[in-house]
Parts: sequence; C-alpha cells; structure tokens
Amino acid sequence: MGNKTLTRADLSEAVHRDIGLSRSESADMVKTVLDMISDELVAGKSVKLSSFGTFMVRSKNGRIGRNPKTGEEVPITPRRVLVFRPSQIMKAIINGQTPGEED
Repeated sequence: MGNKTLTRADLSEAVHRDIGLSRSESADMVKTVLDMISDELVAGKSVKLSSFGTFMVRSKNGRIGRNPKTGEEVPITPRRVLVFRPSQIMKAIINGQTPGEED
C-alpha cells in the first residue's frame, strides 16, 4: 500500500480479496467492526486487540493554557481524549524486530 493512508475502503477491499465476501458484505463487515469499537469507546470502555494494542478514553481536567503568540491566558475545558497504547508485539514489528526479540 506504499506511503498512502489506509482507508475504510482499503480495509473493505482487503476483506473482499482475502476472505472472498462480496464488496458490499465486506464494507458492511468493516463498518460493523468499527462501529462496535466506537460504541465501546463512547461508553468509556477500553478496546484491546490482541497483538495490536489497546484503545482507551481518558478524561483530562480543565486548566489554564496560554496562547504562545500573545501570551494571553485561555481556559481549556475538561474533555475526554482517545489514547492508543501499542502492544509489545506491535512495537517490535514497527521497529523491524521479531516479536519477543530483545535489543
């Protein structure tokens, strides 16, 4: 896939090609999986994908920030943020190592 961004359509096409579902069934399957992940995150639950990583939602407190250009203080409201923590296996793969291999 080169240097381009992996899209929902790319995932659907991979399911179609590798599993043999029709294109519409593949698109529906990808949509269903992504919707399930989104629903769990919105509910405040973590989503762990074995050998890939964990998605979780963290709450950040409100605070006073500063505009770096003007120096003016600006209030930052409390919010929830999505965090991804890759598994040790994913970290090893990204770094070109065999999973379980040490430095």
